Amino acid sequence: MKAFTIDRYGKTQVGRLTDVPAPALQDDDVLIRVHAASINLLDTKIRNGDFKLILPYRMPLVLGHDVAGMVVQVGPRVSAFKPGDAVFARADDFRIGTFAEFIAVKEGSVGSKPANLSMEEAASIPLVALTAWQVLVETAKVQPGQKVFIQAGSGGVGSIAIQLAKALGAFVATTTSTRNIEWVKALGADVVIDYTRQDVAKELRDYDVVLHSLGSKELEQSLRVVKPGEQLISISGPPTQEFAAARRLAWPLQWVMRLLSRGIRKQARRRGVRYAFVFMHASGEQLSTIASLIESGTIRPVIDRVFALDAVADALAYVESGRAKGKVVIQVVP
Repeated sequence: MKAFTIDRYGKTQVGRLTDVPAPALQDDDVLIRVHAASINLLDTKIRNGDFKLILPYRMPLVLGHDVAGMVVQVGPRVSAFKPGDAVFARADDFRIGTFAEFIAVKEGSVGSKPANLSMEEAASIPLVALTAWQVLVETAKVQPGQKVFIQAGSGGVGSIAIQLAKALGAFVATTTSTRNIEWVKALGADVVIDYTRQDVAKELRDYDVVLHSLGSKELEQSLRVVKPGEQLISISGPPTQEFAAARRLAWPLQWVMRLLSRGIRKQARRRGVRYAFVFMHASGEQLSTIASLIESGTIRPVIDRVFALDAVADALAYVESGRAKGKVVIQVVP
């Protein structure tokens, strides 16, 4: 089958479209004919080697986490899906590879495609929506009336997280550039900070939850936004020892994570703030709940551009440039 692969880690790795063996089907797997996939910053970070301590992939590696497509075969232990079903999923760690014609995904990580979405729209959803869900619902347990600050509101995670936070009844603030202010307001943001002209730490105060997705400068700014006793949750790091222990990483790696997060944890304690790192996981059950929100019109996908499978390298470069509004999609079946 055709697939987009990289041969080694590195920011200069352009990658290439090549022929690779079709994925092997395990007993609890669903084999999906990929109609569309989407790009996430996680794809560029894995290519660059940023997560090789946590996710040490073997090379050559087929990139891609998000998929929407048709089931073509199921393992003998699969009961929820059958050939011909339209599905979407975030591929499992160590079994990624959606920039390809086929992928095998565990049954428990697959959800039925929302009936009101195209394949391209459905492919834009899984990773970012699961991230937003696992931060806002699973970790923060956001309640109606709480104040939530979501960084980078025009990005893939931010554009979905704003909609989910509003659905949970929260008051939502976000950041974006001047040209996207009205656009993120239309997603539901109550307060929009123009990061090119305004200082977040001076504009926002006493927020219950902050979803941090940017760099160390923004992480320190966020500490001054959170109300004492409340939560700062990062999806971009630094990771904590608790995270490493939950993933059952080796003790030396747990110690490394402890050292990496020592500074921010110390600052958070000083301000009475709880700091946590979330690295999202695949979940078909959560995707089913998210699909219901999409079918009801509560959450809608946001797509910036669509690229062909032979243009994945260009799509990765576009996402890494930071100019995309919402998601960038790879169309595998025209």
